[in-house]
Amino acid sequence: MTALPDRVVGDARTSDFGWDLLTDLTDIGNRMAGSVGERRGAERVVEAFEAAGLRNAGLDEFEIPGWWRGDAAVELAGPVGRRHDGSHEVIALPGTPAGEVSAPLVDVGEGTDEQFEAASDELDGAIAMASSRTPDSHGRWIHRMEKYVTAAEHGAVGFVFRNHVEGALPPTGEVGYHNRPGPIPAVGISKEVGERLTRLAAGGGEAGARRGEADAPELTIEVDCRNEPTTSVNAVADVGPDTDEAVLLTAHVDAHDVSDGANDNGAGSALVAEVGRLLESVEGDLDTRVHLVTFGAEEIGLWGASHAAETTPHDEIACVINLDGACNSRNLRVGTNGFEGMSAVFEAVARAFDAPLETGETISPHGDQWAFVQEGIPAVMASTMSEQSGRGWGHTHADTLDKLDPRDLREVATLIAAATYRFATDGGGTAGGESVAHRSRSAVRESIDDGYVKELKTGGRWPYEE
Repeated sequence: MTALPDRVVGDARTSDFGWDLLTDLTDIGNRMAGSVGERRGAERVVEAFEAAGLRNAGLDEFEIPGWWRGDAAVELAGPVGRRHDGSHEVIALPGTPAGEVSAPLVDVGEGTDEQFEAASDELDGAIAMASSRTPDSHGRWIHRMEKYVTAAEHGAVGFVFRNHVEGALPPTGEVGYHNRPGPIPAVGISKEVGERLTRLAAGGGEAGARRGEADAPELTIEVDCRNEPTTSVNAVADVGPDTDEAVLLTAHVDAHDVSDGANDNGAGSALVAEVGRLLESVEGDLDTRVHLVTFGAEEIGLWGASHAAETTPHDEIACVINLDGACNSRNLRVGTNGFEGMSAVFEAVARAFDAPLETGETISPHGDQWAFVQEGIPAVMASTMSEQSGRGWGHTHADTLDKLDPRDLREVATLIAAATYRFATDGGGTAGGESVAHRSRSAVRESIDDGYVKELKTGGRWPYEE
């Protein structure tokens, strides 16, 4: 396989270009899908594309279902009731409707099907609370949206999403997806608030008897928000020869409005621009065009990626390398979605740089690469691994620049540039002579884990006809 020239590797290891872009993106603040900040972030990426000497740099606009956050609160009635309305304690979940509901609280643990079934008799007319954790024994990650919809299907009138990581503040994240707005009010709370609510809402038992309570006290959820149509944008550019076929290098520029979106996913956008800059210096080596895209509106349903997949002829996409959450360490993880040819390239790059690499073959609907995978287009998700539990600081107020290290960004940029260079210099989506072949939609459909089939159908995102 063709190796990235040493001079480019040296440039990658000493460059501040990507880190400067990441810093600027985090300083914008709110980059929620459809917001002014998201567009400013995309415009800053275009500026970086132009500064790197890339061509065709610009914005591609499309329509999305927008959501604007207002205040949120949870309040427990009773002699020792508590009200929580600080954003460090409780926040609305995007896609939720506005409203206020009061009902008994039912804790469904991690929100597995078994736990929901066990609490089924109590959930009708109640508020369901589920942890952000997925049991290690479950076999797949349970998305918050699946827990939310399952709660509503069991008759719950409200939903509380409790962080399982102490000190990590309340988690946010989309619950409506392509069924916006969702059916019931939903909020995220910190682990600490969740523990308190669980204890105080227990009613009955010894603690309740001491307080003279016959029944569990009611919890009230208050949500103020707006669900309205708006627009989002993708930032695009090209490097390499003007071929019809292209290798796509992608990330998403939007982030949840409660944080700076440093690792999720300002870092991904910075990496796309930095890799584009590195490849521009060896543009004459490339056999296939590399199309760079930072998508808008990933966090609320992969709208930017879906727009690109729908408006680009599929036979013009050699393969897709999607970057998401790729800067919390320098230890690369690549979800290959079963495309072995792409896996081989990353394994070769890892060997060449003596770098750690973890790969997974499961087809995952989480991340912008899914918009392409579902169509049979070879696509991977590249991220990094750390010691943090679960999502770590992501989707909380604490996803800030100080959690990241420019040395990690440079290392990941080196590895991604080396992999993209190989894809674009071996005949357009080939791996050492082994073609990274497209698959049929039916073949992809048959390879999706039953659990993810359930999740996609639950969220209104199932792309196949029955």
